[in-house]
Amino acid sequence: MNTSNSQKTKAAEQIRSMRKSIDDFLNKLEQKILDDLESKHSQLKSKMNTLLQQVKTQANQISQLQSEFSKMTQYATELQTYVGLREIEKTTSQAAKYIDELKSGDNFEEKNLEVNISPALQSILQEVKYFGNIIINTRQSTLQIKPGRKDQAQNLVPAIPRIEEIKPAMLRTLTIPEDMKSEFTPVCRILPDGKYLIIQSYALLLFGNDGIFERKVLTFTEYISDACYVTNNTVAVALGVINKTVLVDLKKNQIIQTIKLSHDCSGVASDGKILAVRCNQKSTCIVNLNDMSQAILEEVGATHISLFGGNIYGTIFMENNVCCYKQTGEPLWTFQHHDINGPEGIALDKHGFVYIASRKNNRIVVVSPDGKTCKTILSDVDRIN
Repeated sequence: MNTSNSQKTKAAEQIRSMRKSIDDFLNKLEQKILDDLESKHSQLKSKMNTLLQQVKTQANQISQLQSEFSKMTQYATELQTYVGLREIEKTTSQAAKYIDELKSGDNFEEKNLEVNISPALQSILQEVKYFGNIIINTRQSTLQIKPGRKDQAQNLVPAIPRIEEIKPAMLRTLTIPEDMKSEFTPVCRILPDGKYLIIQSYALLLFGNDGIFERKVLTFTEYISDACYVTNNTVAVALGVINKTVLVDLKKNQIIQTIKLSHDCSGVASDGKILAVRCNQKSTCIVNLNDMSQAILEEVGATHISLFGGNIYGTIFMENNVCCYKQTGEPLWTFQHHDINGPEGIALDKHGFVYIASRKNNRIVVVSPDGKTCKTILSDVDRIN
């Protein structure tokens, strides 16, 4: 019930937010056209006032000539009348020329202010029939009810999917710039914010949630063996044979710490508290990120490693093994299956299912959390190669 009330409140906020955005947008458009109307009206009014003033001046001159002509016919001699008529003719000619000039232009054309409402705006009234719709999504329950006594409270626990229910779906395709395609190595890390970190031999590249290249984070002089997310926009980068792993701030695009080791660094994994660095096929170094102390686990060897739930998971390429160890190095289980041939990349989901990139047969295989069963979920038919 609390969840339903929260969803209702959130939905109402979205509706009001959209309404406010629409109102603000329409108010902005309205003010813009009102400003344009005021400007056009001012221009038209100014031209009309100027024309009226000029016509009024000419009318006054003609009225004055009429008065002078009337007096001249009553009191002037013939010679005076002749001279006066010449002056009147000159003035009337100028007035006639002015009238002709007004006619030849657009001064006498009727000018009307009109408004044309945007068809797209008008179409809202005809085409938009509803603000949105409210739907109730139904999905499989994530709760299990544990049987007990009638007077015992029912225990609600998250449901863990069965391995048969795991079915991948295409989420995103990364668009690699043409000038970078030849230099790519198959190492990709999905960051918590949904962006993608790619290793390009000597550089770290960042791709957005939409799969489009954003920027080059950092370029190294040494070859990058592996990388993993640590915490707070920080990633660990293994620099192979120079026996170093560095911590890189993705926002600042700079190295913030260098971890020197007594061995090469061919793989890294982190849970935010520790850093597991693969030394070779037979040992792994655990770095405590609080005090940077180091401990070597001699029997924890793997091609690639991952951390989950306080355990270390790894693949052993030559033996076709998937292994699980405690962080102390104690082995928990080892799994083999004919679907797994040349295992390399490894990752885990929130339920503890282990996902393996099987290189020699182009498959993605999921292994159960207890290391007893597996299922191929993608193959070369799905363009895995």
